Amino acid sequence: MKINGEIWIVAEQVKGNLKEVSYELLGKAKELAVKDGFPVTAVVMGSGIGALPADLIAHGADKVILIDAPRLLLYQNDIYALVLENLIRKYSPGIVLFSASYSCSELSATVGAKLRTGVAAHSIDLYYNEQGELVQVVPAFGGRVLGEIFCPLTRPIIASIKPGVFKKQAKDTARQGEIIEEPAAGLEHYQSPLKAVTVVQEHLSGVPLEDAEIVLAGGWGVGSAEVWQLLEKLAQSLHGAVGCTRPALDEGWAKGEHELIGVSGKTIRPKVYIGFGISGATHHVVGIKDSGVVINVNNDPNSPVFQISDYGVAADVKELLPKLLEKIEEAK
Repeated sequence: MKINGEIWIVAEQVKGNLKEVSYELLGKAKELAVKDGFPVTAVVMGSGIGALPADLIAHGADKVILIDAPRLLLYQNDIYALVLENLIRKYSPGIVLFSASYSCSELSATVGAKLRTGVAAHSIDLYYNEQGELVQVVPAFGGRVLGEIFCPLTRPIIASIKPGVFKKQAKDTARQGEIIEEPAAGLEHYQSPLKAVTVVQEHLSGVPLEDAEIVLAGGWGVGSAEVWQLLEKLAQSLHGAVGCTRPALDEGWAKGEHELIGVSGKTIRPKVYIGFGISGATHHVVGIKDSGVVINVNNDPNSPVFQISDYGVAADVKELLPKLLEKIEEAK
C-alpha cells in the first residue's frame, strides 16, 4: 500500500531548546517529500515553547503543529503518548518519524501500540522502492545484517531514527510556513498514575560526542581504567570527545551511554576519528561510517579494524598513549 498522507516528524525539545536530531529528521522528511509530494509537518510539544515553530520552519518544516500546555512541561510517556495519539487520529498522517533517543524510543513504541501500527525502531535509512513503498532499514544481529522493514497494511508508518544518521538542511530564515496551535487533547479528564517527584539533570563536561570534530574512541583493547584515563587526557588535549564500544562501557571505563558509538549508541561524523584497541566489529563500525579521516591503533596487525581505516598503527595502546601525550604537550 503506497503512502497517502503527510510526513510528520516529532520534534524533541528540552527546556525550550530543540535537539539536533529534530533538524536531522526534517532533512530526511524533506527528501522523502520530494518523491511523494506531501508537505512536511513538525509536531512540537511542551510548555512555554512558542518560539520553536519559527526555527522548525527555517529548517524545512512546511507546517508546525504546536501543543503548548502546562502539563507538558516535563516529558512523561503516558501523557505525551495520549496527546500524540489523539493528534494523529485527527490528522491521519502517512508517516511519523521520531528520534531514537531514550524518551522518544519509548514514546514511539507507546504511540505505535495505541494506534495498532508498526514501528521500525532504530532505523538507519528510509527510502521508497520501485513500488512506492517506504523501506525502513534496521540493523540486526549486532549490525551484521541490515533488515528491510515494510508496513503494508496499517497507517501511519512509524519509525525511530538514530541521532546523527541523517544530515540537516541549512537554516533559511526566509522560509514561510503554517503554524497550527492545538490543545493537549485527551488530558481534560486523564489522571496519570505517575507523578514527578524531582528532576535531576546531569551536566556533562567537554564537547558532545555528536558535535566533536575530533573523536577518540576506545575498546576492549585499552585494557584498564588507568589506560582509559590517558585516552581521556589525550582527547582533552586535542579538544576532542571520547567515544567507546560496548565492552569498554560494560567494564565501567567510559562515563556512560552518552559515549557509546554504534548500533545501540550514536552515529558520528567527525573530521578525524582515532580508535584505540577496537576490533572493527560491525556494530561499532556502522556508527563511524561517515567520518572523515579514520585512524586505528591495534596491537594485532591483522585486525579487521584496519580494513576500514585510512591509517593504521600496529602498536600496544598502553605504550603508545603516553608517548602521544608527551609529543602533543611538546608541540604546544
